[in-house]
Amino acid sequence: MAEKLLDIQSVSKVFRIGGMLMGKKLVAIDDVSLSIDDGKPIILSVVGESGCGKSTLCKMILRMYQPDGGDIKLLGKSYADKKGYDEKQFLLDVQPIFQNPYESFSPRKQVDSYLFNTALRLGICKNNDEAEKLVDETLHSVGMSLAVVRGKYPTQFSGGELQRVSIARALITRPKLIIADEPVAAIDASMKMNIINLFKDLKDQYNVSFIYITHDLSTAYYVSDYIATLYRGSLIEYGPAKQIMDSPAHPYTELLMNAVPRVGDKWDEEMVMPDMEDKEYAITYCKFAPRCPYATDECRQRRPDMVTLSEDRKVLCVHSLVQPER
Repeated sequence: MAEKLLDIQSVSKVFRIGGMLMGKKLVAIDDVSLSIDDGKPIILSVVGESGCGKSTLCKMILRMYQPDGGDIKLLGKSYADKKGYDEKQFLLDVQPIFQNPYESFSPRKQVDSYLFNTALRLGICKNNDEAEKLVDETLHSVGMSLAVVRGKYPTQFSGGELQRVSIARALITRPKLIIADEPVAAIDASMKMNIINLFKDLKDQYNVSFIYITHDLSTAYYVSDYIATLYRGSLIEYGPAKQIMDSPAHPYTELLMNAVPRVGDKWDEEMVMPDMEDKEYAITYCKFAPRCPYATDECRQRRPDMVTLSEDRKVLCVHSLVQPER
């Protein structure tokens, strides 16, 4: 059995909305399990509408949130093992890329200082000469160079250029995993595919896996090896990108496929289904049942089991639109 780079095991995250006495609980992530094998890099897209739990899951992987249930393991080491946690090694192995590159850099600091600081602070390079070589090499891999970046401030770059620098900064550590949370959402449409193509190239060049958090199904289809669909904090479908996009197994994924037919389109707060209510997160049976055209009494009586459709495909639905392989 292949060693797991990342192993998310029945993870849950609960937030309290309002006061301690009169407030209510919101289950933002509900019993989610996912894994990425070590050795062969992949791009896994986590998709779903606003509020489905994508960013919460991302922040738990980055150790920004602590799970309230379940466990996350990186290369076999549990996040719950606080004594064995090596912060420096974690930063070498896992790096983030956030949505708005202008929020990742201080307007009062030169951009190249972040790259040099990463290389030197984490002990990747012993001195400035080594750091300069590494920084320039990494910038070239994203279509930039130290000659272009040196001495400049964030406002002297376009959004697409600055996001390339963000990607270079993440690559400085030669990580095993990059978490990209809506990395093209704040970039002009003309530049989006350049960044997406860059992920595909870097995956193989640096032997790094990506978790790509996105609203944009068209880019997810183009860039992904696998897709995980979230709904109300639950993982409802997982599998190879082409299979899921061409033949969705869950009615919600089918709805998303029909709603986003064109490159660059996305669903957001204006495209979500009507009458969304917080209480739906607390449903103990199928969370999509109140809106599902295929729902039966069975769907409204119990939470569905995860159905294995094939070796690398699964769906949380008792009436899957795709039948399991025999």
